[in-house]
Amino acid sequence: MAHGNRTAPVSVVIPCFRCAATIGRAVQSVAGQSLRPAEVILVDDCSGDRTRTLLEAIAASHPPGWIKLVGLSRNGGAATARNRGWDSASQPFIAFLDADDAWHPRKLEIQYPHMARNPELALCAHLSRRIEAGLDAAPLPPAPETVAPRRVGPGALMLSNRFITPSVMLRRDIGFRFLEGRRYMEDHLLWLRLALSGKHLEILPLALAYTFKPAYGAAGLSSKMLPMALGDLANYRELRREGLIGAALAWPLYGFSILKTCRRALLAIFAGFRSTPDHP
Repeated sequence: MAHGNRTAPVSVVIPCFRCAATIGRAVQSVAGQSLRPAEVILVDDCSGDRTRTLLEAIAASHPPGWIKLVGLSRNGGAATARNRGWDSASQPFIAFLDADDAWHPRKLEIQYPHMARNPELALCAHLSRRIEAGLDAAPLPPAPETVAPRRVGPGALMLSNRFITPSVMLRRDIGFRFLEGRRYMEDHLLWLRLALSGKHLEILPLALAYTFKPAYGAAGLSSKMLPMALGDLANYRELRREGLIGAALAWPLYGFSILKTCRRALLAIFAGFRSTPDHP
């Protein structure tokens, strides 16, 4: 589907924290969309390094006004940065991208029309593909003109986070935001609040985002396992506080979350053993 110079009424929000090594790749994947968004909002989360200078250079390399820069006076984490970008958005749809991830060139061409055709849809996500090579080496998945979406309800979301943030597009006026200051599992909490409030959420079965983060058990991510587990438990407490779930559901979810963390820890330990060379 050719779109020429058309743009989609979408604001792309990218939180940026000390991301000089990857932000260029992320922005380029947005600029290379077959259907470009109306604007890109880069939120410098008080990086304190050369990130701000680089963001200014990136903005200057694109048409005036297409990239907005938002600077935070203190580091608030991705949830706060995304909210500030959300506040600055001028378009009716918001799409999120992380500074160390990238999009398939037809992501907006496929995802935006689906949301536009379905006004009852509050959030649409899609699959992603983790790659270890450079973006140029990433295999492009098939991208048909029509895709059968899947409804995702609160039950499925309770058990696991079905959406990665760089896959999500939502309506700007849905009435919910990320929980300010939350640094782990903040995205999952927002999806849960939407689903439990009766909002319509769907996922497209196409990998239209690329992530470059390691799997569980790799160096760096294993150290975040405990904070992520605590964030999971905090989400259920918050949902209970807001009256979206009751104690009869909250307590089994606490237990399930603990078991899930134990399983991940065992997998990480096993992966560590497998990656450790034998010694005489």
